[in-house]
Amino acid sequence: MTLMPAVFFGHGTPMNALDSNRYTESWRAFGAEVPRPRAIVMVSAHWYINASAVTAMARPKTIHDFYGFPAELFAMDYPAPGDPGLAEEIAELVQPTWIGIDVDSWGIDHGAWSVLVHAFPDADIPVVQLSINATKPFDYHFDLGAKLAPLRAAGVLIVGSGNVVHNLQRIDPRRPDSAFDWAQRFDDAAAAVMTGTPADAVRLEKHPDFVRAAPTPDHFIPLLYVAGLAAAAGQTADVLVDGYAMGSLSMASYAIGGRDVDVDSDRGAPPLPNLPADEMNI
Repeated sequence: MTLMPAVFFGHGTPMNALDSNRYTESWRAFGAEVPRPRAIVMVSAHWYINASAVTAMARPKTIHDFYGFPAELFAMDYPAPGDPGLAEEIAELVQPTWIGIDVDSWGIDHGAWSVLVHAFPDADIPVVQLSINATKPFDYHFDLGAKLAPLRAAGVLIVGSGNVVHNLQRIDPRRPDSAFDWAQRFDDAAAAVMTGTPADAVRLEKHPDFVRAAPTPDHFIPLLYVAGLAAAAGQTADVLVDGYAMGSLSMASYAIGGRDVDVDSDRGAPPLPNLPADEMNI
Protein backbone atom coordinates (compact mmCIF):
# COMPACT_ATOMS: atom_id res chain seq x y z
CA MET A 1 0.00 0.00 0.00
CA THR A 2 1.38 3.40 -0.99
CA LEU A 3 0.90 6.08 1.62
CA MET A 4 0.77 9.77 0.80
CA PRO A 5 3.40 11.67 2.82
CA ALA A 6 2.36 13.77 5.79
CA VAL A 7 4.22 16.93 6.74
CA PHE A 8 4.64 19.55 9.44
CA PHE A 9 5.71 22.99 8.23
CA GLY A 10 7.30 25.45 10.66
CA HIS A 11 5.55 28.44 9.13
CA GLY A 12 7.15 31.33 11.02
CA THR A 13 5.65 34.71 10.17
CA PRO A 14 3.23 35.76 7.41
CA MET A 15 6.16 37.51 5.73
CA ASN A 16 7.34 34.13 4.46
CA ALA A 17 4.44 34.16 2.01
CA LEU A 18 6.15 37.01 0.12
CA ASP A 19 9.76 35.94 0.62
CA SER A 20 12.18 33.45 -0.89
CA ASN A 21 14.49 31.87 1.65
CA ARG A 22 15.75 28.47 2.76
CA TYR A 23 12.43 27.65 4.44
CA THR A 24 10.15 28.66 1.57
CA GLU A 25 12.45 26.83 -0.85
CA SER A 26 12.11 23.64 1.21
CA TRP A 27 8.30 23.94 1.11
CA ARG A 28 8.40 24.50 -2.64
CA ALA A 29 10.74 21.54 -3.17
CA PHE A 30 8.49 19.30 -1.08
CA GLY A 31 5.46 20.28 -3.14
CA ALA A 32 7.33 19.54 -6.35
CA GLU A 33 8.47 16.10 -5.15
CA VAL A 34 5.30 14.77 -3.52
CA PRO A 35 2.78 12.84 -5.68
CA ARG A 36 -0.14 15.08 -6.57
CA PRO A 37 -2.62 14.80 -3.68
CA ARG A 38 -6.31 14.18 -4.14
CA ALA A 39 -6.81 16.85 -1.45
CA ILE A 40 -5.04 18.51 1.48
CA VAL A 41 -6.14 18.38 5.11
CA MET A 42 -4.57 21.30 6.95
CA VAL A 43 -4.20 21.55 10.73
CA SER A 44 -3.17 25.17 11.26
CA ALA A 45 -2.20 26.83 14.52
CA HIS A 46 -4.45 29.72 13.56
CA TRP A 47 -7.78 27.89 13.78
CA TYR A 48 -7.58 27.40 17.54
CA ILE A 49 -11.11 27.36 18.94
CA ASN A 50 -13.20 25.69 21.63
CA ALA A 51 -14.54 23.00 19.31
CA SER A 52 -13.51 20.32 16.83
CA ALA A 53 -14.59 21.24 13.31
CA VAL A 54 -13.69 20.78 9.66
CA THR A 55 -14.34 23.23 6.83
CA ALA A 56 -16.93 22.05 4.32
CA MET A 57 -17.48 24.96 1.98
CA ALA A 58 -16.97 24.53 -1.76
CA ARG A 59 -15.07 27.82 -2.07
CA PRO A 60 -13.25 28.64 1.17
CA LYS A 61 -12.26 32.27 1.63
CA THR A 62 -8.67 33.41 2.14
CA ILE A 63 -8.40 34.68 5.72
CA HIS A 64 -5.94 37.47 6.63
CA ASP A 65 -5.74 36.86 10.36
CA PHE A 66 -2.88 39.21 11.28
CA TYR A 67 -2.28 42.89 11.94
CA GLY A 68 0.15 45.63 10.90
CA PHE A 69 1.78 43.77 8.01
CA PRO A 70 2.38 45.13 4.49
CA ALA A 71 -0.56 45.69 2.15
CA GLU A 72 0.79 43.01 -0.20
CA LEU A 73 -0.02 40.37 2.42
CA PHE A 74 -3.60 41.54 2.80
CA ALA A 75 -3.94 41.34 -0.99
CA MET A 76 -2.81 37.71 -1.07
CA ASP A 77 -5.45 35.28 -2.30
CA TYR A 78 -5.24 31.49 -2.24
CA PRO A 79 -8.34 30.43 -4.20
CA ALA A 80 -8.09 26.67 -3.71
CA PRO A 81 -11.42 24.83 -3.81
CA GLY A 82 -12.82 23.12 -0.76
CA ASP A 83 -14.03 19.53 -0.56
CA PRO A 84 -17.31 19.11 1.31
CA GLY A 85 -17.29 15.38 0.62
CA LEU A 86 -13.91 14.98 2.28
CA ALA A 87 -15.14 16.96 5.28
CA GLU A 88 -17.99 14.50 5.71
CA GLU A 89 -15.56 11.60 5.24
CA ILE A 90 -13.35 12.94 8.04
CA ALA A 91 -16.28 13.38 10.41
CA GLU A 92 -17.30 9.77 9.77
CA LEU A 93 -13.77 8.38 9.93
CA VAL A 94 -12.89 9.69 13.39
CA GLN A 95 -16.07 8.58 15.19
CA PRO A 96 -16.85 8.34 18.06
CA THR A 97 -14.81 11.55 18.25
CA TRP A 98 -17.19 14.32 17.20
CA ILE A 99 -16.15 16.74 14.44
CA GLY A 100 -18.52 19.54 13.47
CA ILE A 101 -19.10 20.51 9.84
CA ASP A 102 -18.30 24.18 9.19
CA VAL A 103 -20.04 25.45 6.07
CA ASP A 104 -19.57 29.20 6.46
CA SER A 105 -17.41 30.45 9.36
CA TRP A 106 -13.77 29.75 8.51
CA GLY A 107 -11.74 29.23 5.33
CA ILE A 108 -8.00 29.06 4.61
CA ASP A 109 -6.04 31.05 7.19
CA HIS A 110 -2.52 32.39 6.90
CA GLY A 111 -1.04 29.46 8.78
CA ALA A 112 -2.25 27.42 5.82
CA TRP A 113 -1.86 29.66 2.79
CA SER A 114 1.52 31.13 3.77
CA VAL A 115 3.05 27.69 3.18
CA LEU A 116 0.68 26.44 0.47
CA VAL A 117 1.49 29.40 -1.82
CA HIS A 118 4.99 27.93 -2.01
CA ALA A 119 4.28 24.19 -1.88
CA PHE A 120 1.29 24.26 -4.26
CA PRO A 121 1.31 27.70 -5.91
CA ASP A 122 -1.40 26.87 -8.47
CA ALA A 123 -4.02 26.62 -5.70
CA ASP A 124 -5.79 23.88 -7.67
CA ILE A 125 -5.81 21.13 -5.01
CA PRO A 126 -8.84 21.05 -2.70
CA VAL A 127 -8.08 22.17 0.87
CA VAL A 128 -10.03 21.51 4.05
CA GLN A 129 -8.97 22.76 7.46
CA LEU A 130 -9.34 20.87 10.71
CA SER A 131 -9.64 23.07 13.79
CA ILE A 132 -7.53 22.68 16.90
CA ASN A 133 -9.86 22.14 19.84
CA ALA A 134 -8.34 24.29 22.60
CA THR A 135 -10.32 22.45 25.32
CA LYS A 136 -8.69 19.08 24.67
CA PRO A 137 -5.47 17.59 26.10
CA PHE A 138 -2.47 16.69 23.99
CA ASP A 139 -3.29 13.00 23.76
CA TYR A 140 -6.63 13.90 22.11
CA HIS A 141 -4.78 15.64 19.28
CA PHE A 142 -2.21 12.85 18.92
CA ASP A 143 -4.98 10.24 18.79
CA LEU A 144 -7.04 12.28 16.32
CA GLY A 145 -4.01 12.50 14.05
CA ALA A 146 -3.67 8.72 14.20
CA LYS A 147 -7.35 8.33 13.26
CA LEU A 148 -6.70 10.28 10.07
CA ALA A 149 -4.18 7.66 8.91
CA PRO A 150 -6.50 5.94 6.37
CA LEU A 151 -6.67 9.19 4.41
CA ARG A 152 -2.99 8.84 3.49
CA ALA A 153 -3.81 5.60 1.62
CA ALA A 154 -6.60 7.46 -0.20
CA GLY A 155 -4.30 10.09 -1.68
CA VAL A 156 -4.85 12.82 0.90
CA LEU A 157 -1.92 14.92 2.07
CA ILE A 158 -2.16 15.83 5.75
CA VAL A 159 -0.29 18.99 6.77
CA GLY A 160 0.37 20.48 10.17
CA SER A 161 1.40 24.13 10.21
CA GLY A 162 2.80 25.78 13.33
CA ASN A 163 6.15 26.15 15.07
CA VAL A 164 7.81 23.74 17.51
CA VAL A 165 9.07 26.79 19.43
CA HIS A 166 6.83 29.85 19.33
CA ASN A 167 7.22 32.55 21.97
CA LEU A 168 6.30 35.99 20.65
CA GLN A 169 7.06 37.70 23.95
CA ARG A 170 10.72 36.67 23.69
CA ILE A 171 11.36 37.66 20.07
CA ASP A 172 14.76 39.34 19.68
CA PRO A 173 15.46 41.01 16.30
CA ARG A 174 19.18 40.95 17.17
CA ARG A 175 19.04 37.15 16.71
CA PRO A 176 17.64 36.87 13.16
CA ASP A 177 18.87 33.31 12.59
CA SER A 178 19.74 31.97 16.05
CA ALA A 179 17.93 30.72 19.13
CA PHE A 180 18.03 31.16 22.86
CA ASP A 181 19.53 28.16 24.65
CA TRP A 182 16.14 27.05 26.02
CA ALA A 183 14.60 27.25 22.55
CA GLN A 184 17.34 25.14 21.05
CA ARG A 185 17.13 22.55 23.83
CA PHE A 186 13.41 22.06 23.30
CA ASP A 187 13.73 22.06 19.52
CA ASP A 188 16.44 19.40 19.77
CA ALA A 189 14.25 17.30 22.05
CA ALA A 190 11.34 17.52 19.59
CA ALA A 191 13.65 16.56 16.72
CA ALA A 192 14.86 13.49 18.61
CA VAL A 193 11.27 12.39 19.19
CA MET A 194 10.03 13.02 15.65
CA THR A 195 12.98 11.27 14.01
CA GLY A 196 13.17 8.47 16.58
CA THR A 197 10.05 7.76 18.62
CA PRO A 198 7.05 9.83 17.42
CA ALA A 199 4.79 7.95 19.83
CA ASP A 200 6.51 9.91 22.61
CA ALA A 201 5.50 13.31 21.24
CA VAL A 202 2.85 13.93 23.89
CA ARG A 203 5.55 13.62 26.57
CA LEU A 204 7.25 16.74 25.24
CA GLU A 205 4.74 18.70 27.34
CA LYS A 206 6.76 17.59 30.39
CA HIS A 207 10.08 18.89 29.02
CA PRO A 208 11.57 21.52 31.37
CA ASP A 209 11.74 24.08 28.56
CA PHE A 210 8.22 23.49 27.23
CA VAL A 211 6.60 26.41 29.08
CA ARG A 212 9.01 28.89 27.52
CA ALA A 213 9.03 27.18 24.12
CA ALA A 214 5.22 27.04 23.88
CA PRO A 215 3.66 29.50 26.34
CA THR A 216 0.47 28.97 24.35
CA PRO A 217 0.15 25.50 22.78
CA ASP A 218 -1.55 26.48 19.52
CA HIS A 219 1.58 26.41 17.36
CA PHE A 220 2.95 23.22 18.92
CA ILE A 221 -0.21 21.09 18.66
CA PRO A 222 -0.12 20.63 14.83
CA LEU A 223 3.09 18.64 15.35
CA LEU A 224 1.11 16.14 17.45
CA TYR A 225 -1.15 15.31 14.50
CA VAL A 226 1.85 14.45 12.34
CA ALA A 227 3.40 12.47 15.19
CA GLY A 228 0.14 10.52 15.57
CA LEU A 229 0.18 9.72 11.87
CA ALA A 230 3.77 8.55 12.10
CA ALA A 231 3.04 6.31 15.08
CA ALA A 232 -0.04 4.83 13.37
CA ALA A 233 2.08 3.85 10.35
CA GLY A 234 5.09 2.70 12.36
CA GLN A 235 7.18 5.38 10.67
CA THR A 236 9.50 8.14 11.79
CA ALA A 237 9.84 11.64 10.40
CA ASP A 238 12.65 13.18 8.42
CA VAL A 239 13.78 16.77 8.84
CA LEU A 240 12.95 18.80 5.74
CA VAL A 241 14.65 21.94 6.99
CA ASP A 242 15.59 23.37 10.36
CA GLY A 243 16.72 26.66 11.81
CA TYR A 244 15.56 29.56 13.94
CA ALA A 245 14.19 33.06 13.66
CA MET A 246 14.52 35.91 16.15
CA GLY A 247 15.65 33.78 19.06
CA SER A 248 12.30 32.28 19.99
CA LEU A 249 10.85 30.76 16.81
CA SER A 250 11.82 27.33 15.47
CA MET A 251 11.48 27.00 11.71
CA ALA A 252 11.87 23.20 11.69
CA SER A 253 9.76 21.22 9.21
CA TYR A 254 9.25 17.43 9.22
CA ALA A 255 7.94 14.95 6.69
CA ILE A 256 6.73 11.37 7.04
CA GLY A 257 7.26 9.33 3.93
CA GLY A 258 8.59 12.26 1.90
CA ARG A 259 11.79 12.37 -0.04
CA ASP A 260 14.78 14.51 0.89
CA VAL A 261 14.71 17.98 -0.62
CA ASP A 262 17.64 20.14 -1.64
CA VAL A 263 17.70 23.76 -0.50
CA ASP A 264 20.23 26.01 -2.18
CA SER A 265 19.50 29.23 -0.31
CA ASP A 266 21.09 30.08 3.02
CA ARG A 267 18.82 33.06 3.60
CA GLY A 268 16.97 33.04 6.88
CA ALA A 269 13.41 34.07 7.64
CA PRO A 270 12.37 37.65 6.81
CA PRO A 271 12.23 40.28 9.56
CA LEU A 272 8.99 41.30 11.20
CA PRO A 273 7.40 44.74 11.00
CA ASN A 274 8.22 46.90 14.00
CA LEU A 275 5.23 45.91 16.12
CA PRO A 276 4.71 45.08 19.80
CA ALA A 277 4.32 41.35 20.34
CA ASP A 278 0.73 41.73 21.52
CA GLU A 279 -0.22 43.33 18.19
CA MET A 280 0.98 40.40 16.10
CA ASN A 281 -0.78 37.16 15.20
CA ILE A 282 1.87 34.88 13.72
